[in-house]
Amino acid sequence: MATLVRYPDCRYWIAAFRDSRGRQIRRSTRETDKHRAQRAADILERAAKRQGNLPALRQAFAEFCRDQFGEELQGATVRAYAQGWLAARKAEVNHSTQARYEKIIAKFLSYLGGRADRDLSEIKTTELVEFRNAQAEKFSKATAKLELKTVKMMFRQARLEGYLFIDPAEGVKPLKEREPDKTGKRRPFTIAELEAILSNATSEWQSLIKMGLYTGQRLGDLAALRWSQIDLERQTIRFLTRKTGKSVLVPIAAPLAKHLELVAGADDPLAPLHPKAFALVQAQNGRVSSLSNQFRDILAAAGLTKPRYDGKKVTRESAARTTKREGAELSFHSLRHTAVSLLKDAGVPDAVVMALVGHDTVVMSHHYTHVGKEALAEAASKMPELRAHHPSGHPPEFPSLRFRFAKTMPEIPHEYVVRSPENEEEYVALFHRIGEEGIWEKFQGQPYQYLYLDGWKMWRMTNDLTQSRIINRAKA
Repeated sequence: MATLVRYPDCRYWIAAFRDSRGRQIRRSTRETDKHRAQRAADILERAAKRQGNLPALRQAFAEFCRDQFGEELQGATVRAYAQGWLAARKAEVNHSTQARYEKIIAKFLSYLGGRADRDLSEIKTTELVEFRNAQAEKFSKATAKLELKTVKMMFRQARLEGYLFIDPAEGVKPLKEREPDKTGKRRPFTIAELEAILSNATSEWQSLIKMGLYTGQRLGDLAALRWSQIDLERQTIRFLTRKTGKSVLVPIAAPLAKHLELVAGADDPLAPLHPKAFALVQAQNGRVSSLSNQFRDILAAAGLTKPRYDGKKVTRESAARTTKREGAELSFHSLRHTAVSLLKDAGVPDAVVMALVGHDTVVMSHHYTHVGKEALAEAASKMPELRAHHPSGHPPEFPSLRFRFAKTMPEIPHEYVVRSPENEEEYVALFHRIGEEGIWEKFQGQPYQYLYLDGWKMWRMTNDLTQSRIINRAKA
């Protein structure tokens, strides 16, 4: 029989009992009358020990609520409650977190199948354990841990709202994670690898890569970067990191300053530095998975990793991940490791390195107040400059465009490509690219629109595509 206790600062009787596994549980009966509190405690104990079938227990508790409070016991199926729980979270969390909750709950309902249409109170602890184990088989233990945490949040809220008098998820523990596999640990890039990557990247991706290396910031924060956050006069960039929510002021390394001065030109300070990446992340509610896949494609083109789909047709179903993700030795986050490695190799102190790339650890936090701007600027100045190399003599985005040296104008060294039926598609694409992304500059008093791409600056002789026959380029 359950016992009753009362705390000095609480007006309600507390039910004390043990569950089916012998754990001691204490629950408020929400009763000041001892007789009614005892009745509630006995029902709670029966439920905790799984004495009798669940419909009978629920019926007994429903009658108790009706008799004592004049209220009907709330009930809902797992599916119906999950939909309501997700709807309530929208006002409490950001878009990316909400999307993650929706994805996890959809997995849970799919796992339950027809059981998702049963009452919440009929879900057993063993079913939640089985869900946890099934997810750990398919995905990493870290993913299974996160998914279990979300499901437990939902069941805990159901108990607080009166839909459950015993939470079946309360005793489900997360799986213990193994020691990290050192062979699958991300490593930094070499300088040669970085230059190969730049050689296979578009101009916007080259900018993202350089920003990732020279600032050590995460892909999502770089994609969200606006010109208003960049102060070229003071040579600093201010980031509001999405992961920690902290403001980080990063000095601009000399090679990055050179790059930013070349691409600067937006009249709107709120304009994104990387428009395509910014739009993609915005459209996906802050998720960077598509950008990460694009970067992996660049790595594959540079010969640093395997292609994602080996030439097979990609469908929505085939692109969805249903098994554990293979450990990636190289990813965009490797640029962060590279920045740390290069700085340490240059003899920069650990505290300065951590502050520069925005690391936030308990061990290092007490050092940050002693890391001045001068130390950060000096550290940034030790970062090497990178260049993209194109052995074939043409940009990787436009492989059919064969540029030739202009022998008739040796006093102005440059190259040109002549429009032809064989290169028509890429010629037109480059023509429009210059118009969309080019920067207006004057040469010998005449305005030209220059596109800085892969270490070259490219320009057209006319803005009329029907009249265009030649595109020029010169070393930037």
